[in-house]
Amino acid sequence: MGLGGVILAAGESSRMGRDKALLPWPPESARMLPQAGLLTSGTLLSAAIEALGRYCDMVIVVGGNNEATVRPVAYAGGAFFARNPQPERGQFSSLQTGLHEVMNRGRDAAMITLVDRPPAKAATFATLLEAFEARDRNTWAVIPEFEGKHGHPILIGREMIELFLRSPITANARDIEHANQKHISYLPVDDSRVTVNINTPEDYEALGSYFQI
Repeated sequence: MGLGGVILAAGESSRMGRDKALLPWPPESARMLPQAGLLTSGTLLSAAIEALGRYCDMVIVVGGNNEATVRPVAYAGGAFFARNPQPERGQFSSLQTGLHEVMNRGRDAAMITLVDRPPAKAATFATLLEAFEARDRNTWAVIPEFEGKHGHPILIGREMIELFLRSPITANARDIEHANQKHISYLPVDDSRVTVNINTPEDYEALGSYFQI
């Protein structure tokens, strides 16, 4: 039925001091590198839309109180926009908002990522998709793993989508995943980006030191 991409971008970015979705990407510090002339300029959100758009037949950006600034970026990248009416209830409420849109638009599988993570390498996307397409009926999700840490993007089938949607809005996606580990394939990848969190200005600046095309 198709793969719907979901980008969670409704956070307040309080520790960063500015909306993480709108941070320049590639990182400002990476543009000082010799290869910077080969890079195109955008934002973390536009980069995520472009990355997921290569593998999904639609992409949904979930925003919140930042709708006025995030919606135009979503539309410019060819994505749909969905507003979490209560972003203060946390990331899981945004996930449910995005998955409702996936189901409403006729898709029964989703690729989900967080806007505050750099896009994974192309080889990582290919590896995850291959594993997801080859999964058996008892595997509801494929999640990348780097050096023992679980990351994003994750790919989930209809069973996991329905499980997330049936859960209370106060639930936690990680707890639900851990409770259903027998239905999840954790896939080791050689890509540190899948576990990188960009929470502070220091986190963001540090990315330039190892940024690679």
